[in-house]
Amino acid sequence: MTPPPTAPTGVRATDYHTAGEPFRIVDLTTDPVAPAPGDTVAERCATVIGAGGSGTAPRRGPLDDVRRLLVQEPRGHAGMYGGFVVPPDDDGAHFGVLFWHKDGWSTACGHGTIALGAWAVDTGRVAAPADGDVEVRIDVPSGRVAATVHRTAGRTTGVTFRNVPARVGARKVPVATTLGVAEVDIAHAGACYASVAARDLGLTVDRARLPELVRVGREIRSALATYPATWHPDGPLLSGVYGVILHEELRDTPFGPHQRNVTVFADGQVDRSPCGSGTSARLALLAEDGRLGAGEDLLHESVVGTVFTGRALAGGVTEVTGTAYRTGEHLFTVDPHDALAAGFTL
Repeated sequence: MTPPPTAPTGVRATDYHTAGEPFRIVDLTTDPVAPAPGDTVAERCATVIGAGGSGTAPRRGPLDDVRRLLVQEPRGHAGMYGGFVVPPDDDGAHFGVLFWHKDGWSTACGHGTIALGAWAVDTGRVAAPADGDVEVRIDVPSGRVAATVHRTAGRTTGVTFRNVPARVGARKVPVATTLGVAEVDIAHAGACYASVAARDLGLTVDRARLPELVRVGREIRSALATYPATWHPDGPLLSGVYGVILHEELRDTPFGPHQRNVTVFADGQVDRSPCGSGTSARLALLAEDGRLGAGEDLLHESVVGTVFTGRALAGGVTEVTGTAYRTGEHLFTVDPHDALAAGFTL
């Protein structure tokens, strides 16, 4: 293999993890390694997808070449996730972001928004007090979101992600799988999520069952490809099932419901965190069911045991709180003599 023709010779990145899920940040506003055409973040996202970011064309745009360079081995892995920082839509936000994963691009990412809030404060891009909170406003393809960064004694102790409004699309949609018929709930929360109780398919949400969970998640996503309730009124960019959430009930806490989930997104990628925008989708469903009373929280656990805390507010607005930690700084390079310079996947 040879490097993609549009691959840069070097890409600077900062890595975080949010509740175990990686988030690799490349700031195109300070290091424009590839163009991201468009006047808004949504337009930029549509442009990179149109250039082949979610299709099967052998040649893709230059920004997608950078994505593949960072997500594929040996620089990345099958669970890698990240974002390109771009200009905001207007002065109301601090910056914008294009989210990406191993198969292409996404319109929402709660865990990434939490990481970006911490990154913005860590780098001094957004000034923050030693004690107290500061709001970082971010334009994403699905709209404007906010990350409120919580600080104590000069240290970031948590970040609360406020999502675009979430709404329920459909309930108890029957979907045939190799493990039986699943009753699926559909909700939009910046991206479209399908939720199913794992026990209805004879599964539990734990690491030992991951191969089955991933297989059935892919089956459900494929089966709902043309289902009307997955369509978003704002058009195709926000339409179609992005992730499948397989969840199980745990004992309620004194503050509200407690659930464990695994979110299978893209083409079988597993979210190590409880999934930020997926948590928003779960909150919308629980609120409609009357499971979340005033002042109650959802304790949402991941397949690796990390947690987010979520709450439903008025008008479909949701908030999800978690933690993010920086794991590294990188300068990724491309050697033109390297036979594996373009990367590979297993």
